[in-house]
Amino acid sequence: DTITRLLYSIGTKREVERYLRIFSASSHPSQPAKFAVIKVGGAVLEQLDELALSLSFLYRVGLYPVVLHGAGPQLNEIIESEGVTPDYIDGIRITDPRTLNIARRVFLEENLKLVTALEKLGTRARPITSGVFTADYLDKDKYGLVGKITRVDKRPLEASIRAGALPILTSLAESTEGQILNVNADIAAGELAKELEPLKIVYLNEKGGLFHGVTGDRLDVINLDEEYNSLMKEPWVKYGTKLKLREIKELLDHLPRTSSVAIIRADSLQKELFTDSGDGTLIRRGYKLFKHPSIEAVGPDRIRQVIHDRDPEVQHGTQSVSGVLSDLKKTPYTIYGDEPFDVVAIVSHPPGEVPVMTKFLPSRSGVLNSVTDNVFNSIKKDHRKLFWTAPADDENRAWHFERADGSFTRAGRSLFWYGIQDVNEVERVVKEMEEKGRIERSYLPVGPSVPPHRRPDPPSGVRPFSTYSRAPSQGISRRGTRGYATAAEASSTGTEPKKVALIGARGYTGQALISLFDSHPHLSLSHVSSRQLVGRPLDGYTKSSIVYEDLTAADVEAMEKEGVVDAWVMALPNGVCKPFIDAIDKGARGSISGKRAGVVVDLSADHRFEKEWTYGLPELYSRTALKLSTRISNPGCYATSMQLLLAPLLPYMDLRAPPTVFGVSGYSGAGTIAGQNDSDGRPTTAPKVPPDTLAGGIRPYSLTDHIHEREASVHLSSLLTSSPTSSSLPVSGLDVETGPSAEDAIVNSGNPLQVAFIPVVAPWFSGIISTASVPLKDNVKLTARDVKDLFEKKYERERGVKILSKTPEITDIMNQHGWEDEW
Repeated sequence: DTITRLLYSIGTKREVERYLRIFSASSHPSQPAKFAVIKVGGAVLEQLDELALSLSFLYRVGLYPVVLHGAGPQLNEIIESEGVTPDYIDGIRITDPRTLNIARRVFLEENLKLVTALEKLGTRARPITSGVFTADYLDKDKYGLVGKITRVDKRPLEASIRAGALPILTSLAESTEGQILNVNADIAAGELAKELEPLKIVYLNEKGGLFHGVTGDRLDVINLDEEYNSLMKEPWVKYGTKLKLREIKELLDHLPRTSSVAIIRADSLQKELFTDSGDGTLIRRGYKLFKHPSIEAVGPDRIRQVIHDRDPEVQHGTQSVSGVLSDLKKTPYTIYGDEPFDVVAIVSHPPGEVPVMTKFLPSRSGVLNSVTDNVFNSIKKDHRKLFWTAPADDENRAWHFERADGSFTRAGRSLFWYGIQDVNEVERVVKEMEEKGRIERSYLPVGPSVPPHRRPDPPSGVRPFSTYSRAPSQGISRRGTRGYATAAEASSTGTEPKKVALIGARGYTGQALISLFDSHPHLSLSHVSSRQLVGRPLDGYTKSSIVYEDLTAADVEAMEKEGVVDAWVMALPNGVCKPFIDAIDKGARGSISGKRAGVVVDLSADHRFEKEWTYGLPELYSRTALKLSTRISNPGCYATSMQLLLAPLLPYMDLRAPPTVFGVSGYSGAGTIAGQNDSDGRPTTAPKVPPDTLAGGIRPYSLTDHIHEREASVHLSSLLTSSPTSSSLPVSGLDVETGPSAEDAIVNSGNPLQVAFIPVVAPWFSGIISTASVPLKDNVKLTARDVKDLFEKKYERERGVKILSKTPEITDIMNQHGWEDEW
């Protein structure tokens, strides 16, 4: 009881008791080793006291993990002290008889140390150093005495657990002839897990998880079915990280989908196992999600079974399965879930009304593996606002509070919502729902109530329970993204100084931005974040002395909440900035500064196709929208050049034949990679495409599905409009004639303009030359003078555009800002 109470200090009572029930039920006297396999890295053995305490906690609450440890660092230290140089091929230790003899001694010593430490804490432990793994030679000529496991005998492990002792294993194996063979501990743990099929596989390391190679943030959850292929293509996923992910995927592919892998520190074992928030990286196979507008599309029998087995109202007799299904037909609805039905949710959404999640039915596995989060996030993508209810004694109640913007409890039931920050609007919506019978209970008047289990400082890693709707932050819409104001605020175009934070300042883009801010009369850098350069002074900025920081998403949220900066610039690779954007949105919703929401300019491609973000190319698209926006997506370099090149010719183009753009970029456009540290130990960057590798020529790249090709096509298409009455009227906003009326059908097809793009990289540093071949409509003839007039008229007021009377050369634009054109 005392140990259980200690667990309550890291999570809510409901969390701890739920996971204790789940883990305790995972094992059976006939199969006692089903709870967990814990692999202990050799470096973690140096933290022996923490490790022993964490394992003893599990023992005290009746849980018996199978523990397997390595000893790589200790082995290297002793081998080197005895004059033997460690040797590896393909990451595998070459093991000769002398090395094996030392390895065996080291493994036995480290095993005994851990067993002794556990016994001193009153935890029974049994050293098992042989008899579990049988192996053949992996490749005797190449690797020596290294084994490939062919058989796992789980009987010694199960006997240990039945006797009330934790089994503590080494990764040494034996051949059928009795030869001891060395086996990598990670591989041994994987083979052990395949045999035991435990609920949890835990890798303890000193870092406490896997970390994003660009932001430095820990990866909380990886769903392999959804994310593995894209993750393995990320440039920062390489070497050990790539190998680890590949091994874990191969392992989980052989296990039930209820199994998962956690990578954590030894002192975080309890928090990872017994709280919803966890404290490391959770890796699972996951399932692809579905959503269907009818029971028939999902399968009536399966839905009936889920409702029968999981709906608390059905189980308590207050509703029947047929009654639930009958209620569904009263309004349009969508059923959300995952393929094995670990979580099923039903959302009612009558036209013009706020949606209500009428059912949220997770299985034990769905809760344990956080499938609940995946399904709920899928719902949030479809619905900006949502209401739902849950019993006040729901064992997953903390989960509901964490995901709500507001809530209150009345007569044993809690009402939750997100997407509405005005309590008056909440009352209005609830009143309408009660009048139409969409919510059974009477929740009016709306008023705060403290959850019976609320604590002042929740320690479990989730935010405090919200009991009322928060006041909206100025300039932020109710879904956390920018709103569309009808008039600019007084200060939006003023000249008062503004503070800017730059996230990701290490690459070429970041360095160029630093020089721009240094010369800007009204914008000043106040924070610059780069994980690799943290603690070092910012070079090239003269307005003030700035030191690089390593801002996390939590730091960004707090800064936005307190109004520390006026604007954020994200200079990060594609697919990386989402945690920071989410943090800014969350901080803005809880703002205590009274300032308008911080403006965000994202230089990546992540938001260039989202309607909630303003596309930042003012020469072609609305300047007014750009001035009023707080969420701005910066166009790509090639995409900018292509759009400026093609826009004046849009009315004359034959939309049936795509224009072709041949683009030549300096090598900086290909990005950077980590370079050698300089003489002061300062990290540097190097070009992904070094100019000397081009041998003075050019190199084609990304010849299919280049994102700038799609970007230019989509946004240029928005400048086209179909003829309102006849084909004699313009197809675009420019005053010219269109082709035949059939062209209207092309315009209405979605993206009528499909740009063909050929990108190549050249040996100069920066600057793009783009050449277009544009098929014209039938009966349209344009002279060079006509084309030049079109361009001069289109860009006559644009200070960033120059129309030249000669053919542009790269020296005209190299290392400068702007765009130049000649006809």
